[in-house]
Amino acid sequence: MALFRGHSAALIGTVEVTCYHNNLPTTLIKPSCLPQMRTTFDSFWRRRSQIKCSLSREALPPLEFEEDASVSTSDSLEGEEFSHVMKFKSSDFKISDRVSIGLGGRGDEAVFEAIIKDADSPLHNTRVVLRRLTSAQAQRRGKRAIQVLKKLARRKLMYHSYSMQVHGYVCSPAMEHEGSFTLVHGYHGSFSLRHWLRQTDWLPTLEATLALDEESVRRVGDDTVGGPAVSRQLRVTRIVMRDLLIGVNYLHSHGLAHTELRLENVHISPVDRHIKVGIFGNAADFLEDGPNNMDRQQMMIAFDMRCLGFIMVKMVLRELMDPIIFTKFKAFLNKGNDPSCLREFLLRTLNKNSSHGNVGLQMLDRNWGAGWHLLSLLLAAKPLDRIRCLDALRHPFLCGPRWRVNPSMDIIRWSLGSTAVRITEEYIYGQQQRIRLAHFLELMEMLNPYSKPKNWLGLLPGRWRLVYCTGRHIGLTTRQPPSRVLIGNVHLTITEPSKPKSAFSFTSDIGFQVLVGKEWPHNKVGIDGKLKVTSAFRLTTGERLYTKEEKGTGNLPSVATNAQDSAIKKLSGKKWRKALRHRELPSSLPVAKLVSSEIDVTLALNEPLTKDIDSAQVAINEVRMQIPPEMFDLSKIICSTYIDSRMLVVRGVNGSALLFTRACSIE
Repeated sequence: MALFRGHSAALIGTVEVTCYHNNLPTTLIKPSCLPQMRTTFDSFWRRRSQIKCSLSREALPPLEFEEDASVSTSDSLEGEEFSHVMKFKSSDFKISDRVSIGLGGRGDEAVFEAIIKDADSPLHNTRVVLRRLTSAQAQRRGKRAIQVLKKLARRKLMYHSYSMQVHGYVCSPAMEHEGSFTLVHGYHGSFSLRHWLRQTDWLPTLEATLALDEESVRRVGDDTVGGPAVSRQLRVTRIVMRDLLIGVNYLHSHGLAHTELRLENVHISPVDRHIKVGIFGNAADFLEDGPNNMDRQQMMIAFDMRCLGFIMVKMVLRELMDPIIFTKFKAFLNKGNDPSCLREFLLRTLNKNSSHGNVGLQMLDRNWGAGWHLLSLLLAAKPLDRIRCLDALRHPFLCGPRWRVNPSMDIIRWSLGSTAVRITEEYIYGQQQRIRLAHFLELMEMLNPYSKPKNWLGLLPGRWRLVYCTGRHIGLTTRQPPSRVLIGNVHLTITEPSKPKSAFSFTSDIGFQVLVGKEWPHNKVGIDGKLKVTSAFRLTTGERLYTKEEKGTGNLPSVATNAQDSAIKKLSGKKWRKALRHRELPSSLPVAKLVSSEIDVTLALNEPLTKDIDSAQVAINEVRMQIPPEMFDLSKIICSTYIDSRMLVVRGVNGSALLFTRACSIE
């Protein structure tokens, strides 16, 4: 699709022309509605094109050049040292009568498509883009793009493959007189990545543009084409993200940060099938103050990585192309929430109970949640914690099945936790599922990254949602309950002490509904209730012993014993020995011991249960039956065996393990 960009008053008359603002076209004009235009560069610009804009801003000055080809550039351009780029004359171009929608510029830019007709030029018959910059800030961007090219010219192959090429500028004294600057850069298709993703059939069209075959997918470690939508979209995402990371790493290795990575600045070239990063008009040199200024370097690199995270999440979850949902997404991060909680936040934001039915969520859940792990590193709250380009290229999410990736211990722990959460979402707690969940929890506890309680002080505070308990099924079972009670969310809120060496405040919040009547209501709506239990805990050093006496008695071994034995057998193998700090499995593991004090219980019920004491007692007993006893009597929690930025495992006095995930707020 094409948009007409400028017109001559003598030729077009009263035809109103679209203008761009924030990269969004405001009016579409069909090519059939436009009269035939002259295609010579001089006659087109000499008629002083006028641009009518529906926005409240000053009209762009007329685009006009003189034909004198012998006039050299002005003193201001000569002082910029632009000798490494080409200087074009006004007669070198054949102007097109329309402009591709994907080339939309800012309010202070006028964009034209043209073909170089100079037979002596090495770019003869090459389609280019003429970007006329009118404001002082826009001209600074254009000249900066030319200056950056001089620094990147040492590795031309990388520059041509992963960057939008800047060919030069138009040399004319009329340009300087009018206070404008025209940049000549490469043309790489009609759409930016943002416009690609807005197409209803974007996936097959993009696959056709990239000409995906068995040879092309090998560069992302894959060996197949086609398949279900999840596999196809994951394959395209890997190709785009890997090209982007290579291009951005090429910039960072030369001491430059792009600082303006957005979907609008990313183009896909159908010629060499590479992803092109937009012109470097705002590129910042983080080595200009010397290589010793590491803070400036790390902050600029971290900013680019965060922008890449936004591009990736929009490619994977097209719901975030909606400005309202994306605003909520950015607000969640700007409030200081940990990006490791993104899955729970997005499930609630998109009104999903699990990833079923959503291609993007299924992509991120693949490979044991590797996509969520990469997003959490790209969007980390602290700039120093964000992943670098080279490490991201080695991440399992961006590597196909043909490539053998050695995951780090952080990814292994993440995979164990993600798999456990996925099993709980299936809500099928047969004997086999219970054994697998207990097995994963045992592995997580043996791989606990924080062995000393002092490392837990900054991770414990927060709101944690109960996901699973090895000792008791949460919610209704096949038995007939005396009172119909539905358990809602069960949270454990840990508050940091106001004074050093003081006790933590643990608060258990249990939401439930009581269904009144003999029959179950169709909408499962009943009387709301809330149970709140509060206690203070002190954190001390402890150990969890692995003794033979822990094995269950009787003919059938217990689930906990089976899980512990299988975990020890798994960690004794050759693959897992490299991950352990100990040569042999120890007989005990360090834990954070929790010592509780007095307990305060608060109950809130709505009418009519507040007037019926007997019904309220039956309902409370049923609530206690459906939740782990440790959540009602907090004194039964004796230690915490695993913690990271998103998951917490605590043990009760009877040996049961309670798995929590860090909850997020979506207000």
